[in-house]
Amino acid sequence: MTQTRFDVLTIGNAIVDIIAPVEDGFIGREGMSKGIMHLIDGERAEALHAAMPPGRRQVSGGSAGNTAAGVASLGGRAAFVGKVADDGLGDVFAEDLSALGVHYSTARLRDSVRTARCMIFVTEDGERTMNTYLGACHQLTEADIVEAEIGAAAITYMEGFLWDPVEAKKAFVRAAHYAHKHERAAAFTLSDPFCVDRFRPEFLDLIRSRTIDYVFANIHELKSLYQTEDLGEAVRAIAADAELAAITMGADGAMAIHKGEVVSVPAFAIDKVVDATGAGDLFASGFLLGMARGQSLESALSTGCLAASEVISHIGARPECDLAALTRQHGLAV
Repeated sequence: MTQTRFDVLTIGNAIVDIIAPVEDGFIGREGMSKGIMHLIDGERAEALHAAMPPGRRQVSGGSAGNTAAGVASLGGRAAFVGKVADDGLGDVFAEDLSALGVHYSTARLRDSVRTARCMIFVTEDGERTMNTYLGACHQLTEADIVEAEIGAAAITYMEGFLWDPVEAKKAFVRAAHYAHKHERAAAFTLSDPFCVDRFRPEFLDLIRSRTIDYVFANIHELKSLYQTEDLGEAVRAIAADAELAAITMGADGAMAIHKGEVVSVPAFAIDKVVDATGAGDLFASGFLLGMARGQSLESALSTGCLAASEVISHIGARPECDLAALTRQHGLAV
């Protein structure tokens, strides 16, 4: 087995979030439907970017990137694989991860599509209207999967969203192959119920064939995977199919299913849910790091729930406090 260099290596869509406060009239003038996520092309992305008012802020995002950031904040050794372009927003993404201590060395695209971005317009009522240009992040290929990096990670964790582009799908399978070749675990998140609906047979095959060892989902994604409204039925099904499943249940906490055993922990109480974005990503940070460091299922679940509780207490999908210090306060230091 290769020497462990990373606790967790994540692979996913490299997206820069650009958040700007706007008045309602801006949404109408730009032809957007309030509160909806719009997929847009490069031309529209450039036009909207130019029209964004002052006061905007930029932060690198994407589900797997958020998870890597959480691992680093918890004191873990994190790496990220994802594609950006050789442009200004690509610089933002790389510099953000570097500042957090996340290893990031994926080659950039040159003279092609632009770095992916999600432009988030926030109105006074708190509604978030999103416009997402996927650009470079959908150009990930097998060539971007470095065996030495995968082999040096205790766990490789991937987004279900990667299953959309054909070449990224190949990269996903290549990464799982390298992980197993080096006797490491491969994990993925179902990402979204609509993603599950698109790829249900393929996701089930990934799990049942043990291409994937650890499965992450919320209860809606899990029910969608097995096309049932009965959570108990879905839990029994994933218990039969997966080596390990970690399921988030919102205010009810989280559960892990392993070798027929179901372990549950409660959520951590917070004063107010400000922004649920990134809750699942940060739960994965805590649970994955706990597993990589040999924690019990209960402890890893609690670490995940604690990280999730921090990120939903403020706007944005990245932690705003030192998660390692937070875990120490709660006796969960990894």
